[in-house]
Amino acid sequence: MENVLRPLTVLGGTVVLTLLLGWVVDLLLRRADARHPETPLWGLLRRCRLPLQVVLLTALLRATYRQTRWWIVENHEAVIGRALALVLIGAGAWLVIRIAAAVVESTYARYATSARDRAKVRRVRTQVTLIMRIVTAVVVVVAVAAILLTFPSMKTVGTSMLASAGIIGIVAGVAAQSTLGNLFAGFQIAFGDMVRIGDTVVVDGEWGVVEEVTLTFLAVRTWDERRITMPVSYFTSKPFENWSRGGVQMTGTVFFQLDHSTPVGLMREKLHEILQDTAAWDGRDWSLAVTDTTPSTIEVRAVVTAKDADDIWTARCAVREQLIGWLADEHPYALPRFATAQAAVVPARRKNGAAAFVKARAQEPDPAVTENAEGDPRTGRG
Repeated sequence: MENVLRPLTVLGGTVVLTLLLGWVVDLLLRRADARHPETPLWGLLRRCRLPLQVVLLTALLRATYRQTRWWIVENHEAVIGRALALVLIGAGAWLVIRIAAAVVESTYARYATSARDRAKVRRVRTQVTLIMRIVTAVVVVVAVAAILLTFPSMKTVGTSMLASAGIIGIVAGVAAQSTLGNLFAGFQIAFGDMVRIGDTVVVDGEWGVVEEVTLTFLAVRTWDERRITMPVSYFTSKPFENWSRGGVQMTGTVFFQLDHSTPVGLMREKLHEILQDTAAWDGRDWSLAVTDTTPSTIEVRAVVTAKDADDIWTARCAVREQLIGWLADEHPYALPRFATAQAAVVPARRKNGAAAFVKARAQEPDPAVTENAEGDPRTGRG
């Protein structure tokens, strides 16, 4: 009877004590969260309840499993002890990561609610995201190393590996050159304030918003919902456009190729009227001027402003659409036209056979003017 009650008492008492301690810790965190509503730290720490209970349960079992005096434990004591040690290390790493995540999220949340500069908020968000990834990577590496050191055979392997550490280091450095470059570039982006999550950028001719920044790659979401994944070293070695750096306000241009008879003054008044009815225009500035001329057309440039990249795109499209429609309805003569003319006569040649060439040329139909099915002349455009 004792062989049955003792294991049940030890195991049951361990589970009950673990649940009781977890409940007490959760109760204390809830009271602290109620007393300090200005910080979300205590509420975020409640997410650590499950890994905390796993750590407590494993630690208690590790300390009391021999007291069960169960034949299974006595026959496999070393295996059970090592298994509990491995679970304890893994659960401890899980708990540390959860605590670090709670601290980082609480810090960012408090800063985001008090800061007024959204650019600085995006910078801090990028930095804390990368810091959290670094902490997670370090904790995982340490946990894996601790797990490997629990096996006696790993000590011999470690000794042989240290003997050739110089050669392995050289080979690894050459093989991981690009990876290490991206890693250091990630640190440079995070703390050099080059690009942040939420910034509007133009890379390789693609316009998009930075959606994710890691230590090795950066993801850009384009306007058509595509994702462009690029190594972070690209942003430290090549030029790119960051429309959000120094402020998100934008100035956009719309170009028109029009006829020389275009009423520029009326067109300028119509542009102002269109902008006053366009919600995307922020009212800071606008202009319309003739910026270039060719033998057949003039180039008219309209300048508009908006509060961000999305609104500047909307304002440019509205100006382009409404001005073209107004010209087509009110001043169709201002739209570009293509002039046509009859081909010039080939001059007579003075060499032998020139008269025959001119005569034959004159008998050929003019390729520039032909008769179509209705009898109307069809003229090629040049």
